Amino acid sequence: MSLDHRSEVPLYRNPDAPVEARVADLFGRMTLDEKIAQLHAVWLKLSADGRHQSRTEDFAQRDTGVPLDTLLRHGLGQVTRPLGTHTVDPEEGVKALNALQKQIVENTRLGIPVMAHEECLVGLMVKDATLFPSPLNYGATWNPSLVGRVGDVIGEQARSIGCHQGLAPVLDVSRDPRWGRTEETFGEDPYLVGVLACHYVNGLQGERRDLIATLKHFVAHSASEGARNHAPVHVGPRELNDTFLLPFEMAVKLAHAGSVMPAYHDIDGVPCHTNRDLLQGVLRDKWGFDGLIVADYAAVNLLYTHHGVARDAAEAAAQTFNAGLDVELPGHECALHLKEALERGEITEATIDAAVKRVLRAKFTIGLFEHPYVDPDKVNLQSAEATAIAREVAIESAVLLRNDGVLPLAPDSAQKIAVIGPTADDPLALLAGYSFPVHLINSGEQSNSQITTPLHALRERFGNERVAYARGCYIIEERRAGAPVFPGDVSMDARSADARDELISEDTTQIADAVAAARGADVALVFVGDLAGLFQSGTVGEGSDTDSLALPGVQQALLDAVVASGTPTVVVMTGGRPYNLGGLEERIAAQVMAFAPGEAGGEALADLLTGRANFSGRLPLSVPKSGGAVPYTYNHRLKSAGTPIAYHFGSRYPFGFGLGYTRFEYGDLDIVAAEAPIENGTFEFSFTVKNVGARSGVEVVQIYVRDRLASTSRPVRELKAFARVPVEPGASARVRVRLPVDMLNFTDGRGERIVEPGDFDLMIGSSSRDIHLDSTLTVAGDATRTLERDWRMVSDVQVV
Repeated sequence: MSLDHRSEVPLYRNPDAPVEARVADLFGRMTLDEKIAQLHAVWLKLSADGRHQSRTEDFAQRDTGVPLDTLLRHGLGQVTRPLGTHTVDPEEGVKALNALQKQIVENTRLGIPVMAHEECLVGLMVKDATLFPSPLNYGATWNPSLVGRVGDVIGEQARSIGCHQGLAPVLDVSRDPRWGRTEETFGEDPYLVGVLACHYVNGLQGERRDLIATLKHFVAHSASEGARNHAPVHVGPRELNDTFLLPFEMAVKLAHAGSVMPAYHDIDGVPCHTNRDLLQGVLRDKWGFDGLIVADYAAVNLLYTHHGVARDAAEAAAQTFNAGLDVELPGHECALHLKEALERGEITEATIDAAVKRVLRAKFTIGLFEHPYVDPDKVNLQSAEATAIAREVAIESAVLLRNDGVLPLAPDSAQKIAVIGPTADDPLALLAGYSFPVHLINSGEQSNSQITTPLHALRERFGNERVAYARGCYIIEERRAGAPVFPGDVSMDARSADARDELISEDTTQIADAVAAARGADVALVFVGDLAGLFQSGTVGEGSDTDSLALPGVQQALLDAVVASGTPTVVVMTGGRPYNLGGLEERIAAQVMAFAPGEAGGEALADLLTGRANFSGRLPLSVPKSGGAVPYTYNHRLKSAGTPIAYHFGSRYPFGFGLGYTRFEYGDLDIVAAEAPIENGTFEFSFTVKNVGARSGVEVVQIYVRDRLASTSRPVRELKAFARVPVEPGASARVRVRLPVDMLNFTDGRGERIVEPGDFDLMIGSSSRDIHLDSTLTVAGDATRTLERDWRMVSDVQVV
């Protein structure tokens, strides 16, 4: 009797078979068209009845003229933001995604399921999901475990809607706060960014590793020329490795992130999407990364439409897949031309095959073949746990920069409060750019009912009769569609250059009402800052860069007038970058930097301002004295200040700074051994932190190091360890630190990380400026050491 092989279950459908065997079996069955189908996405507005519509946007996915049925005939690598593309009830969105998945699984020859990706930087960017604070808030907590819990909650919400890949976290190291995407970063220190990134990735991907995190934007996107979006980056190989690559290296090696996204810009004339030295040489060959490299939206077609390094879509696809790309996002504008590039000899089938195998491997690894569908009845985008964690981040991240004693306010007194400012009662002012309601601005829709503004929260604490409110001014009077432009697609004439100025309000007619409210109150709380919005639909966010650190619009005039009223003034700043206060920093009673504290931000600020909670946030980036002082970071080199030192150089509030409602003293530094061998040595030391105030609090201890003599110029100090230390009033805590010698490395001319023998200044403090204990550490050895691939990247800090 003959055996009908057609009835056999293919090996690739056997969940018990090894992943590599399944990949080989499936790959061996694929045609070239089926291979190419796995290397791109389709951007759709999905429908549960299967009548899906293509989404086209000038900036991301233009109409290619290919019918949808033709696009899906050979399968599909990814579907772009199935629930995050437009407003759809989550349950209906899941049904629509299942309908697409059913079409792919049952109506294509091989039935390879499609991966779905969503944005998830500040919560899942879909309707009804928890609106978490911004990454700058994550950084300001200095709390890695809390950031890991954020990632865990976002990951569970993502799984519940059938998301397989999250486009987060952002590991760009902030260099210039004028850059609109500063709000997406964890801060300006590569070690802080790297540690927080590892916890976020571990939380998001989970123990099952069935959801892929995406590290972006690889690499140095935040160091753009003039802090302008997409602009060229000018960094040498040493700085690139020591500052910008370090967080990616940590997240790849320690957290095993599943995906990396290259950046839009070029470095020394080479666009990141075509930089094989980075994508293949560093990422895969040197670090051992084995995940997916996915394009940033439209970045492949920008190779020929903007960068001018490819003559057409086919060559653009060839260049970036030759460099190491695996999947074009958000659509198929260039990948569909890979056959043409193959025929022209611009790419080999072996290169295509390697990318296809990586895509298949990822799909098998996350269990997509066994679980292609998701239950719409189990969608879970809101929970008490998620709300509590969002509020905890908001509380722990708010930074008290100044307080002359006016804070905390007393709700049980007769104190009258004036709440003033354009951000006091605007729900969107609490949100970062990659939150769903902010993305809805360009569609004219609104979705912010779950947000309590600071005004409403303060009225709940004090009662309506004791809280007077005056807006004072607008930042933007009307949030509207049509404001954004994609950088590079607009002519540089005077009209287009002035377009952004037309968006920001210059109306001062409401300031008089604000002054009257302040004069009738005991304390004036002035809420100022910015509004997130993509591509100049806001004052901060992707494509919403600035040339100044002055408050947008007429907010400075409002603040001047309120302070001149004589009423003690507390400034509460929210937004995606720090701003200067026009010289009023020493005249106000208190100042709070809350960044974008998310859906629970209003209640968290009310808790902090009234003393129900204590401030414990610390700045994740410096606040330069002015726009003329940037770029300024705490870990600059000595000569960055100029000679003589430039008067405008520096920061009023430095990296790591923050106050609270109690005070701490440092003492009893005990270094177990001041000398450690260069080969695998570890410095061990401990010190005491005492709460000398009247209430409990949290101190954020910070350990910095400076290399006294090196073969290249080194920063004046670098963060090497940190910890949050809770201490009750009158009590003390002992902090024990283990600092690996490996972490005293820097990059040499070969591009290798090395440690040199010699002396290092040890500085222990409460900020990068406020150093309370110091000593000398010595790396003992006869020769320079080149670090191995798996070097020790993290210090161990224990609080006892």
